[in-house]
Amino acid sequence: MQQIGLIGLAVMGENLALNIERNGFPIAVYNRSFEKTDALLKGRAKGLNFVGARTLADFVVALARPRRIVTMVKAGGPVDAVIDELRPLLEPGDILVDGGNSHFKDSDRRVAALDPTGIKFFGMGVSGGEEGALWGPSIMPGGDEATYRHLEPILTKIAAKSDSGPCVTYVGRKSAGHFVKMVHNGIEYGDMQLIAESYDLLRYGLGLGAAEIADVFAEWNAGDLQSFLIEITAKIVNFKDDKGGRKPLIDAIVDAAGQKGTGKWTTQAALDLGVAIPTITAAVDARIMSSQRAVRLLAAKAYPPAPKPIATGKKAAIEQIRAALYASKICSYAQGFALLAEASRSFDYGVRLGEMARIWKGGCIIRAVFLDRIRQAFARDPNLANLLLDRDFAKAVKSRVEAWRKTVQLGVKLGIALPAMSASLAYFDGFRRARTPANLIQGQRDFFGAHTYERLDREGIFHTEWSGGHDDPRSRG
Repeated sequence: MQQIGLIGLAVMGENLALNIERNGFPIAVYNRSFEKTDALLKGRAKGLNFVGARTLADFVVALARPRRIVTMVKAGGPVDAVIDELRPLLEPGDILVDGGNSHFKDSDRRVAALDPTGIKFFGMGVSGGEEGALWGPSIMPGGDEATYRHLEPILTKIAAKSDSGPCVTYVGRKSAGHFVKMVHNGIEYGDMQLIAESYDLLRYGLGLGAAEIADVFAEWNAGDLQSFLIEITAKIVNFKDDKGGRKPLIDAIVDAAGQKGTGKWTTQAALDLGVAIPTITAAVDARIMSSQRAVRLLAAKAYPPAPKPIATGKKAAIEQIRAALYASKICSYAQGFALLAEASRSFDYGVRLGEMARIWKGGCIIRAVFLDRIRQAFARDPNLANLLLDRDFAKAVKSRVEAWRKTVQLGVKLGIALPAMSASLAYFDGFRRARTPANLIQGQRDFFGAHTYERLDREGIFHTEWSGGHDDPRSRG
């Protein structure tokens, strides 16, 4: 009998199946189109411990109990369709794992629907792309904790490994796995946008050539910014185009960034939970604006000129950009982890924030040495309200504030948009204010809508007749 089954043999599913078998677990596979299954068995899986099923009934029969089934199909309707087909074939105690990028609310709905049947449903985030699926991703499973122990031996083996151990853990109850993966992707959006803005400053603010920019990112990757995204950026910026006269390929790529929805979902969830994540939201907005290329080209003609690079002080500016990127990154992660903390409280997930930083250290897109500092911060204080309040991160930010401000000022001066970097700085400045101008907003709300307000000097809820020529408050509490 096969120890685990996998449904969906697109690239991610096929690679994950090969990863599972390579690590010692006989596997059964099924794809709606048997041609894909047959091609795998005759190709990459030839001679391996695979069983390819033509029907779902044959697939289920091939599995040892409790049956452990991972689906790697497109989010939404296709997941529901597979569940509907599988449900009459499964028994209480069988485990069904959705390894796609499903919305966390869909996962909650599926948990509730399957719970009366005794079938255990897991929403499992998988990060690392095609290569990670094959050689070791970061894995984020959420569901019933006792049932997780049936998955743990397999997931521990197939996950990426870092110096802190396998990049997998029990994430939390219900839809925690897909919520955590969603926030991971939101942080990824912020990271990518911050790096893109730094590139924009280096290229058009300082006028550096592709080779020089590649050297800058390579140097950054040897220090505190070391990460997968910085590493690949160093390779991308000076990669030669074999179809364009050996010029940098990046110059031929259309400047309109795509998105699959997880960044938007992160922003929507943050709004629902009342958590400010301006850096991540700015990154989503930047992608939306990038997609409006035709309108931007008209605006470029209507509002010339393009930015002119600075002529002197480039070395100092590079160091300032580096510092600004790091400080902005701290704010972006602080926002993401604050959202995870609030979701864990509101949805009773039981997420351990330090463990999330640990399992993201390897395999996933946002893997970075930076994550070890986050893990250490939550080890010092598991109830840390915000990463900016950690002593080490506070020290790192304070030492970079001046350079951070100068970098944002440079963007403003040259007309280079820095939405994510500016949002990070605004988040920091707003977060550290003991008193904000929201008192004025409360006064305005009370003036036009009698929404009431509270006072600093006495208890109660108050309303003022602002247009009556006096400010006598009337207590409502």
